[in-house]
Amino acid sequence: MSVLSITFHCTKNNIEEWENYIDETLVLMTENLMDVNKYILSEVHSDYIEEGKNYNLLLIFDNDELREDFIKSEMLNIAERIEKKFGQDVMIFNTYLNPKRSRM
Repeated sequence: MSVLSITFHCTKNNIEEWENYIDETLVLMTENLMDVNKYILSEVHSDYIEEGKNYNLLLIFDNDELREDFIKSEMLNIAERIEKKFGQDVMIFNTYLNPKRSRM
């Protein structure tokens, strides 16, 4: 199992438009990813962020190779689409999670 956490930070002036984008576009893109076994799309609650809002997409792959292939192709496409639509108002942070133990 190989996991990728993608955090999207949206500035507070675009939250409504970003949430519509999540519901109408990002969910469909995620559903159509062939190499992703499971995913969780979340709104992130944080007491420390007041200048916007974070959202997280947790993707689970069978192995590290599939995760790397995703980063090199699909992730680039997703990031380009988001940057084209939102510019600097939505920032994307990838975090590679390498499970030591799992009970999923």
